[in-house]
Amino acid sequence: MPIHDQGYRRYGGQKSRGRAWLVIVMTGVRAMLGNRRWIVLMIASWIQFVVRAVQFYLAANFSQAGMLNPTAATFRDFFDKQDIFVFIMTVTLGSSLIAQDRRANALQIYLSKPLTRAEYIFGKLGILVTFLLLITWVPAILLLAVEVVFAGNFAFLRANAYLFPAITLFALVEVVMVSTSMLALSSLSQNSRFVGILYTALIFFTNALYGVMRAVTGSSMVSWISFGNNLAQIGDLIFRVPLRYETPWPIALLMIVALVAVSALVLERRVRGVEIVA
Repeated sequence: MPIHDQGYRRYGGQKSRGRAWLVIVMTGVRAMLGNRRWIVLMIASWIQFVVRAVQFYLAANFSQAGMLNPTAATFRDFFDKQDIFVFIMTVTLGSSLIAQDRRANALQIYLSKPLTRAEYIFGKLGILVTFLLLITWVPAILLLAVEVVFAGNFAFLRANAYLFPAITLFALVEVVMVSTSMLALSSLSQNSRFVGILYTALIFFTNALYGVMRAVTGSSMVSWISFGNNLAQIGDLIFRVPLRYETPWPIALLMIVALVAVSALVLERRVRGVEIVA
């Protein structure tokens, strides 16, 4: 049948406001889980969990292994050692989340549908957040459960009742900071490789700058220059272990909040259905 009227018509379907971002998340997660490379990376990121579980088993069943008894510092160290996988996952996955859509001019397609910019951003953010939580929060919480099972009692959990909220809070702080900053960088370019290089350069440059400043001043008060150091300082505070830098923790927290705020501002300006040229 020939189409006589090809004019514009308002969308007459059902609008699922507030839930559309879930479609983006589920689609992205399924696509990643179907990729062998991501499966290998996920398995590798759980090796430390297995090692720690063996440590907890030995500590619970052999009195000679008392030095392996878990403490709050054990869980703090777990997050430190997972940083390499957080970095790899962020660079390889996060760099392409918006950059590929910009290269394919897909933003116009996304935002021409009953989908708001906020839903699009939260959908893309949700993909990266999901995988980062799977290599940080999930194994850390399971380690807490493993310790209880192997010990056969709740003595450790009662003595360290703050560990569950500490693990949850720090995982959220780390994941939000890393995800928003990477997503903001991804919105600045159409080349995902360039985005990954830019993120890597920022991390290493700020760390190198801190090293130079510390050598000059002889103090770690300048640790706020490095994004990673700010996160480490807040992590030590949350897990109630000695702070590794002299920088007051409110300053470290302020730098993290500022980074997230700037990232949100960049995303608000860059994620548009129509490219605006000044």
